[in-house]
Amino acid sequence: MESILTFHLEEFEGPLDLLLHLISKNKMNLYEIEISTLIDQYTHIIHTVQANRMEVASEFIEMAARLVQMKSYLLLPKSEEAERMKEELTGELIEYSLCKQVAAQLAQREQDIAQTLRLPMEVEQDFTYTFHHPAYLLRDALRNALGKSVSRRPPTQQQFEPIVAAPFVSVGSRVVYVLRGLASGRLSKLKQLFGKNVGKSQTVATFLAVLELIRGGRVTIEPDESIALISRRKKE
Repeated sequence: MESILTFHLEEFEGPLDLLLHLISKNKMNLYEIEISTLIDQYTHIIHTVQANRMEVASEFIEMAARLVQMKSYLLLPKSEEAERMKEELTGELIEYSLCKQVAAQLAQREQDIAQTLRLPMEVEQDFTYTFHHPAYLLRDALRNALGKSVSRRPPTQQQFEPIVAAPFVSVGSRVVYVLRGLASGRLSKLKQLFGKNVGKSQTVATFLAVLELIRGGRVTIEPDESIALISRRKKE
């Protein structure tokens, strides 16, 4: 049992790992474990290590207590609890052993994959556009693109000139114009005051002048768009 003192718990991932090591060392069949021998060796290791190191992992001590309890049941004749605990521990050991085998296989595969890695190949890029779209979609996309590009450009001086250089037409001057036209007989229809070649400033001033004359009772407009002066005598 002196060789047992050479064990280091740091070499084992947990109590089940230590138990599997003892099973392998004693050349036991995992499915037919001599549980008494296994319990004695495990508890002896834990007690020896714990005597020198108080910081022994709690999971190893817990397993030792579990094995001591199992040993006490095994001392009883035909103990069902002992058989249950033995089957439970055997199942855990078998499951843990299978997990270790799978982990070893995966680790080996990872090494094999790492050995077959190579530098990435340079792939020539193909910039050919292979999608097909209806013509109207392309047309709309082009119009939207052009519209956005134009809107982002700063306005030019030529675009401001018609606004800045437009002549200012006062409402008062258009009032005089309308009254003189009606008095001389040159104007008789409302449409004669507005034309396509007239600027916006003159159109707006004329419209406001007509409204001002109507509000002041100076002119009247008939349903046929005839415009005429209102006689002051008639009004009086």
